[in-house]
Amino acid sequence: MIRLVDINKYYKTGTHKLHVLKNVNLEIGNGELVSIMGSSGSGKSTMLNIMGILDKYDSGEYWLDDTLIKNLSEPKAAHYRNDFIGFIFQSFHLLNYKNAMENVALPLYYRGIGRKQRNAMALEYLDKVGLKDWAEHLPSQLSGGQQQRVSIARALISTPKMILADEPTGALDSQTSNDVMKLFREVNKQGITVVIVTHERDIAEMCDRIIHLKDGVIYEDRHLPQNAIDHV
Repeated sequence: MIRLVDINKYYKTGTHKLHVLKNVNLEIGNGELVSIMGSSGSGKSTMLNIMGILDKYDSGEYWLDDTLIKNLSEPKAAHYRNDFIGFIFQSFHLLNYKNAMENVALPLYYRGIGRKQRNAMALEYLDKVGLKDWAEHLPSQLSGGQQQRVSIARALISTPKMILADEPTGALDSQTSNDVMKLFREVNKQGITVVIVTHERDIAEMCDRIIHLKDGVIYEDRHLPQNAIDHV
């Protein structure tokens, strides 16, 4: 699914170059549930942005589903982002003037699907995350956990092969975080690859594999036993 080969990434800060990712090598297979851990500035969000074709790398190779992702035209990059990858963020990125159903249906609007059909599909996905009864509510009328579940439904409605989540529980309390992680595990059991960036150890340990980044280098990559979250 994902293969990073000797990836390097620099950011320019004035006259200096900041080496953010340093010869990173990583493979993530189909259907894995992986967390990427690291402190602020470790390079974890940069790595996720490269995986999501939101940012370019300076050297090395990024292979996504056996396709080399390099120097893509914007239409080609948008095709991969829209049809292959679902994004979930800490800040939810919901449109405040649209209700939950309309927010979930939005990706289908950009695919040219008619309003009646996309709203019906949005209701199905809201039902999957336990929010069908909240379909007409605006984001301001939803709790943080509910807003995150809406954003998960929005990511799933495009039937992606991979979900990339950047600090998806960072704004949530511990119980709501557990509920969201259970939902991620349910999504993963459907065969969807899930990659979660987090700085929270308890969240990382709810995944099946933890990749630790420090100063742009992978210093630990370990698989976990059958996860305790399934029994919570």
